[in-house]
Parts: sequence; structure tokens; C-alpha cells
Amino acid sequence: MIDLSRPLSLKRAFGFPIQHRLARREVLIGACWLLVPLVGWLLNMGHRIVLVHRMQHDQTIWPAWHDYRMLLRHGLITFGGMLYYYTPSVLLAVGGWLWSMPWLWPFAAVLAGIATLAIPGFMTHYCLCFDPREIYNPLRVLRRVRQGGRAYWHAWGIALCALGLSFLGLLLFGLGFLLASVWFWQVAGFSFATVFSRQQGGLPQTGQ
Repeated sequence: MIDLSRPLSLKRAFGFPIQHRLARREVLIGACWLLVPLVGWLLNMGHRIVLVHRMQHDQTIWPAWHDYRMLLRHGLITFGGMLYYYTPSVLLAVGGWLWSMPWLWPFAAVLAGIATLAIPGFMTHYCLCFDPREIYNPLRVLRRVRQGGRAYWHAWGIALCALGLSFLGLLLFGLGFLLASVWFWQVAGFSFATVFSRQQGGLPQTGQ
């Protein structure tokens, strides 16, 4: 059983979503849902949130494709967080284009980079207690990223490797890419959950 109890490694992270038949079945369900524009993506987001939550609380991880209203709610909340953090960079980029001020674009790129680095931190801590304050408090989110230390960058390295491999799914006429995308998202979720769950014997408590 691949869970959060052991140190993070490339082999364990890559094997987590496909470690047994039920896990592989859930990847297939997620890939099928991606055929439904936007809603399918949000449901997959919610599914990953529930998977991580169960791992954090040492509960049975699979099956997690049930209570679709709950999955959609978690997907919407976390997607809202992504919009919240990316909006400043988008506004700067658009402003630079509209007002012919290209010097704004580097600042937009920096803000987009900060937002990208922050997302795994708030995602993982939101999973713990489903507390939206873990998402919409920028100072808390950046503090979570700092708490991750070197292990956080290790998780990023694994996630980026999985992202690169997921594009090989394009060789299988599209469906393979859908499967590989769901696999990649779960690899990333598992990697960052492992990092934060191993800090001081567990995740920092909500509200700290």
C-alpha cells in the first residue's frame, strides 16, 4: 500500500495512482469525466482533494468517486483560489498589452510564478479540514510554502517529471492523454501531501 507514511520517492509517487485495480479504475473514471468541459475538470479537482483528505486522516482512500455534489463543491472552492492568485498577473499582462506598456509583463510573469508555487501549499492544507481560510489568506499560504523547505522542491521536481511524461499520452490518440493527465494530477497531489504530512509528524494545524 502506497500512502503518506513513507518518505517521498519518484517510484512511490508514480505508482500511487495505479497501485491496484480500484485505483486504476478511478483514474479511468476521471479521464472519462474530462470529456465533459469544465465540470469534468472541477470534479477531478474535487476527487483529488478527497483522496488527499482521506490519506491525511488515515482513512480508506478508494473508492472516492461518489457524492458528486461534494466533489464539485471542493473543485469550485479550490478553482476559485487559483483564480484569486492568478488574477493580479493576468490584469498586469492585459494592462501591459492594452496600454502598450510591455515593461509590465515581467512583473506579471513573476506574480504568475509566485501563484504557481503557492497552489500546492494551499491545496494540501485545504484538504486537511476543508477550511477555505487556508486558500484565501496569502500570508498563510506563503508561510506554508516556506514550511515545506527543500522537500517542497523535491515534490515539485517529481510533479514536473510526471507532467512531462503525461504528454506521451498524446501518442495514444487523445484518450491516453486524458488518462495520463489524471495520473499526473494524482502524482502531484500525493507528492505534496507527503511533504506537508511529514513535517513535525503531521500537518500544521489549521489556524496556526
